Amino acid sequence: MNLGQLERKLIAAARANPPGEQVPYAFEQRILARLGERPAVDVWELWSRALWRAAAPCVALMLLLGAWAYFFAAERPPVTDLSQDFDNTVLAATDQEPGSDSVW
Repeated sequence: MNLGQLERKLIAAARANPPGEQVPYAFEQRILARLGERPAVDVWELWSRALWRAAAPCVALMLLLGAWAYFFAAERPPVTDLSQDFDNTVLAATDQEPGSDSVW
């Protein structure tokens, strides 16, 4: 409901029924002041709600990708060991024959 419309309705109702002796002093002003107040936004609550809602899809995606990697890994050819190729390339200069005259 619109706050302005609610305020107008409350003021019209208050004018139609004047306060009696049992109503405390400035009761109407206190009620209208409370209606105008808005609760403070808790940023941490918003973040925690969003993160908890995102947790389930993330777990589902992780399980789906894990199953895909597990079941379809056997269909690929074996990968060559790149560490051996790297070692052979780096140490190629030291694997020269002992009788050669090349000096570093």
